[in-house]
Amino acid sequence: MSTPHGGAASPFKQPKAVWAVAFACVISFMGIGLVDPILPALAESLHATPSQVSLLFSSYLIVTAVAMLFVGWFASRFGAKRTLVTGLAVIVVFAALAGTTDSINGIVGFRAGWGLGNALFIATSLAVIVASASGGFAGAIILYETALGLGIAVGPLLGGELGAISWRGPFFGVAVLMAVALAATLLFVPSLPKPKRPTSPIAPLKALRHRGLLTMGIMALLYNWGFFTMLGYAPYPMKLSAHQLGLVFTGWGLLVAAFSVFFAPRLQARYGTAPVLYANLLGLGAVMAVIAVGVATPTTVIVAVIVSGAFIGINNTLTTQAVMLVSPVERPVASSAYGFLRFIGGGLAPYVAGKLADATDLSVPFYVGAATFLLAIPVLASGHRLLRRAEQHAGEAEVVEPSLTAVGAPVPIGVPPVIVAVGDHDRAGAIVDAAAKIARDTGSPLEVVHVQQTAVVEEQAVDAESGDQARAAVAAHLDRLAAGGVAATGQILTSVGDHAAAGRALARHAADVHARAVAVGRSPRGPVAQFTDGSFTTALAHTADCTVVLVDAGHTPRRLTKDSLAELRGSAA
Repeated sequence: MSTPHGGAASPFKQPKAVWAVAFACVISFMGIGLVDPILPALAESLHATPSQVSLLFSSYLIVTAVAMLFVGWFASRFGAKRTLVTGLAVIVVFAALAGTTDSINGIVGFRAGWGLGNALFIATSLAVIVASASGGFAGAIILYETALGLGIAVGPLLGGELGAISWRGPFFGVAVLMAVALAATLLFVPSLPKPKRPTSPIAPLKALRHRGLLTMGIMALLYNWGFFTMLGYAPYPMKLSAHQLGLVFTGWGLLVAAFSVFFAPRLQARYGTAPVLYANLLGLGAVMAVIAVGVATPTTVIVAVIVSGAFIGINNTLTTQAVMLVSPVERPVASSAYGFLRFIGGGLAPYVAGKLADATDLSVPFYVGAATFLLAIPVLASGHRLLRRAEQHAGEAEVVEPSLTAVGAPVPIGVPPVIVAVGDHDRAGAIVDAAAKIARDTGSPLEVVHVQQTAVVEEQAVDAESGDQARAAVAAHLDRLAAGGVAATGQILTSVGDHAAAGRALARHAADVHARAVAVGRSPRGPVAQFTDGSFTTALAHTADCTVVLVDAGHTPRRLTKDSLAELRGSAA
């Protein structure tokens, strides 16, 4: 499944439809960090207090939060493209209106409309990219994460550059860029089929009755409270120009992007989701306390804010992973419920911080933010058992975990099978056929394990394929094998986010059925994707009791060991 492959398809060779949506994603992800460099200038130009300016965040995020409850229903009724276009059009209109107003209340109101458009856009953008992308599911996810990282990093820089000209610049800049993205989306993105069943508008609220989802959602609310307190109020004690603030928050954004995409999955694979989140929340509490203590020293605040980007990047990734692991409902519904709580915390925090700062002094909101980071730790601990069981594949009715679903007739009991693991890509048939030769040569039945992966990015989760598509893929393999006289059965291995966890789950299954060997093919994902979300094959090879071999059409099967994996990784790099 995930052995390094130097010939992996590039995720950047995509049709125009994907590039249109990816460009819009970059601009959308700029939206929050874009206004940070102009907050002091807004307060000065419009004769507003910091607490009044903070409502730019509150109106935007609270409307986004409430809209998250209904965007799934809207998309299921009107289709992904219409939802995407509507969201982009709303952003264009309200970003432009925000740039034309002369009052802080006007900007706050138009930012609320911007938040509605943002909710419609982010609810469907990942699904549209996955549906339109060439080169496989993994390439689409890499492209989306690249857009996310670029938007987070470039947003403050663009905001600082345009804000140095006028505080209106960032608003007009977003309106123009989103108008370009809207035109490209209308021109290049095809209409996509609607879901078979429309989503209920109250499904996300009903989902919060489940303990695991509610626990992780409250933890995310507390985390975002601290995060947006810092984002909304840290620019003031820095005492920098718009251009300088843009550079500071660009440094912060680069760390957010790097630790979210590259380091969080590796830490998760090594230490587990909960331990990393405990340490991370503790680190964020400490950084926030440093800002509170040193609020009168601009250098202290600047360094602490930049450093916080590493912790925030890790938390953004792993919190969503935790939600999807413990959620018993459909992924889009879980994403909406989680997004509602997450953005509510982010929206209320700047408003409360403003009131606290007006009534006391600027350090108090940061102390409160530090406390919310720390309070999130016992909340997370209350759901620790659910999360641990999800990762360890222990049975729990309310847990979504790596699991196997049988497809086809069972093979004879007592005969050790050869297992072949494949994914949803165009070389799967050749890999299965190569493994079938091993099964014939050893007199073993063949078990085809189709790995069905769910990717998790920020508050969104998307499946590589539906359950029906996965079953159809396995059935096609079994029919072809039966025609060739090979005794075979099938399994679907479902997993959320972490490829390494799926590899360990397959190793346990191989031990349970006393497999003679497990065969894998070269990965279409490439070495970068394997570094970011963990290698299926490396985890499988390190934990399996039986032999693991790499099969490739026209080549002799190669046993995978620590040394051979290192050699393959080196050749791929």
